[in-house]
Amino acid sequence: MSDSNVQAAPAGTQRVLEKIADVVIHIAVVALLGLVVVQGWQVFARYVINDSPSWTEPVTLLLLSTAMSMGAAAGVHTNRHFGFFLLAEHLNPLVKRAIDALVPLIVATIGAFIAWWGWLLWVDGLHIKTAGANLPQSVNYLPLSIGGALMTVFALNRLLLALRPATASADTAEGDR
Repeated sequence: MSDSNVQAAPAGTQRVLEKIADVVIHIAVVALLGLVVVQGWQVFARYVINDSPSWTEPVTLLLLSTAMSMGAAAGVHTNRHFGFFLLAEHLNPLVKRAIDALVPLIVATIGAFIAWWGWLLWVDGLHIKTAGANLPQSVNYLPLSIGGALMTVFALNRLLLALRPATASADTAEGDR
């Protein structure tokens, strides 16, 4: 099987976005691993030691929010999240190009709303402490806000790539050979 969408090495802004996406994926992985450790400790403490720690639930929610938000942002960057891939395959090239521009615009809008409201919710609950952990009750909204902002940035980049003239990408691909 060959990949017909071979692209040149990223340059400038693309390279920076690739590095950010790598960091985001690593954060999501660390959050998932942390989730396994915290939940493992919760089960061990509850059923073996018979002393269930109170901090595991808020930390689990924070790690889950982080993994989900960063994973969604990375999925937008890699174009493996949010799309009408099957529909676009069966449309003429002009309509497919319009959908390729519309989808990132919709994702960027959703990401901006998530970022904005997540930020407002985070700031609104900073003065309230969670039960069981010395964290602000709204701490789960911070990764949501950051993930939404990253979704917006990555989707706007996808939009710019979709709006590039088709001949420019063909010329670039031929110049790289």
